[in-house]
Amino acid sequence: MHRIISTPASKFRQFRRIRSRAKSATAETATEEEHAFQILWRYQILDPDSDIVAYWNRVFLVTSLLALFVDPLYFFLPTVGGPACLHADPGLRIVVTILRTFADLFYVLHMIMKFRTAFVAPNSRIFGRGELVTDAREIAMRYLKSDFVIDLAATIPLPQIVIWLVIPASRNARTDHANNTLALFVLIQYVPRLFLIFPLNRRIQKTTGVIAKTPWIGAAYNLVLYLLASHVTGATWYLSSIGRQFNCWKTQCQQENRSHTLSCFSSYLDCNSVDLPDRQYWLNITRVISRCDAKTKINVKYKFGMFAEAFLNDVVSSSFKERYFYCFWWGLRNLSSYGQNLDTTTYLPETFFCIILCIAGLVLFSLLIGNMQTYLQSMTVRLEEWRIRKRDTEEWMRHRQLPPDLQERVRRFVQYKWLATRGVNEEAILKALPLDLRREIQHHLCLSLVRRVPFFSQMDDQLLDAICERLASSLSTEGTYIFREGDPVDEMLFIIRGQLESSTTNGGRSGFFNCITLRPGDFCGEELLTWALMPNSTLNLPSSTRTVKALSEVEAFALQAEDLKFVASQFKRLHSKKLQHAFRYYSHQWRTWGACFIQAAWRRLQKRKATRELSLKERLYYMGLPEAEMDGSGNFEDEIEESSGNVKRVQNLGATVLASKFAANTRKGNHHKLQGSDPVPQLFKPDEPDFSAV
Repeated sequence: MHRIISTPASKFRQFRRIRSRAKSATAETATEEEHAFQILWRYQILDPDSDIVAYWNRVFLVTSLLALFVDPLYFFLPTVGGPACLHADPGLRIVVTILRTFADLFYVLHMIMKFRTAFVAPNSRIFGRGELVTDAREIAMRYLKSDFVIDLAATIPLPQIVIWLVIPASRNARTDHANNTLALFVLIQYVPRLFLIFPLNRRIQKTTGVIAKTPWIGAAYNLVLYLLASHVTGATWYLSSIGRQFNCWKTQCQQENRSHTLSCFSSYLDCNSVDLPDRQYWLNITRVISRCDAKTKINVKYKFGMFAEAFLNDVVSSSFKERYFYCFWWGLRNLSSYGQNLDTTTYLPETFFCIILCIAGLVLFSLLIGNMQTYLQSMTVRLEEWRIRKRDTEEWMRHRQLPPDLQERVRRFVQYKWLATRGVNEEAILKALPLDLRREIQHHLCLSLVRRVPFFSQMDDQLLDAICERLASSLSTEGTYIFREGDPVDEMLFIIRGQLESSTTNGGRSGFFNCITLRPGDFCGEELLTWALMPNSTLNLPSSTRTVKALSEVEAFALQAEDLKFVASQFKRLHSKKLQHAFRYYSHQWRTWGACFIQAAWRRLQKRKATRELSLKERLYYMGLPEAEMDGSGNFEDEIEESSGNVKRVQNLGATVLASKFAANTRKGNHHKLQGSDPVPQLFKPDEPDFSAV
């Protein structure tokens, strides 16, 4: 949106008074408000770097190019309307006048925009952008002293004035004089119009940095400029061909007049006199037509040179479409070939025209090829950089004689990184932006993906923004070891895509192995969170309790140790009980410990039950009754019940003894721990974060 730099205070107060009256009125509300906005628009000053000024500059650049295409169309007005006469196309004259008038309106609007656009004071450019001058009088005086004359010369409708006012009012309004006068004024005004393109290009580049937003538009822009030069060349060649034909007719007329054999008037060469009886008589006996016909070889003294092609192909007497496209093709062909195929004569203007054509073709064609190559190469610059980097990597691996499997892993990583980033260094781009923009971009890129992690879904938006600000993308290919058991953990990964294998041997304990699969939404490296939440954590990073390996291509967000420590120290909500339970629930390390703990408790329970049953069976076996065995009476069941009661009493006594021994061993174990001996437990319990710290 555009900005209003300044509005005079009196006019602004007038605007407020009109608005207040408009609010109180009932019938004239719409009219009053419209008038108020007109006053406000009339006295506003535009910022030269605003969006509306940049948009107008691009629009005016397009209309200027179209105007440059319109002006050479005046050269196609004269045609050969009959034998030895010139004629001006009336329909084409009306169409070109309308197009030219429409283009002139944009030049007028451009002058108005310059009167209302602020400028930077030259003495304030020592530091920064500089100070804008918003005073309307100073802006007008500066514009009148600098570019006003050139803009006015390009805006005045000179061809319209010449065609519709000057030529009809002149006494000698023949076609040849009209063509020469019109061509002179068009060429005079074409120079300032062409000159306006260059400062306009610089202004657009200064404001937006580039002329074209995409490489294809830039290439098309340079191609249009080259086609414009071809259009101007073809139109000039056509008008010169008409002039060469008329010069031949005029020369032959002068020779007939000097010989006193026939009276040839210059008015006969105008198609307005084609119905005169004298001209009909002159046309029957004159030799002007036969001697100025480029298709015959009667008069070898008068050569048309490079203009003969216009008469051999009947270009000068064809319709406008045929004339225009043939001349456009002629200009494009000879401008691209530097005029090498032209057959010239010793006629001096023709020679100068060929010299200018050759030099202009060489320069313009070189600029076209260079600029288009630059724009088109910019489309594949990232791909070319990746190819060079890939080639250097291959040469380095061969030079260092890496094993084939390792080389294949390097190739897969390079290819996967290219597919994910397309060679763009995202971190460098983000670091070059202000902090506020980095936060907004990270929030847009990461928040929706971070919320997919169940542990993060328990956090509020402010805490998530702080985490998103410090997240960095991480790419891993299949077979990559992210963490190894026992190595320091320097980052915490949150999986977005792919699968990871997390395994542990519990510190290398023989016979113990636990393996799980991490999927999108899971995380690893939770030892780092425990370390970050400790009130007095050391500089030494925690060791990994698991080995994490990529099962496929993995995309994840990485949170470095320093960033996690900063978030934990700044946001005390990270120490809440709710997050404590969420961390324990989603942490695979805690899940593994809980599963092993339950499994060990279940095995102990089963072992105790088996021991108790075995003890009961042993006591029943060794505590037999001899009396019952000798007399064979039927009181054996009673004896068993009695013996069972004895066994239970013995078991109760044994349990009491075992409990006392367990308590004694516990006291001994605590005593040994105090002395520094730390026996290795069966399974390490994960360090519990201090969530209650304040």
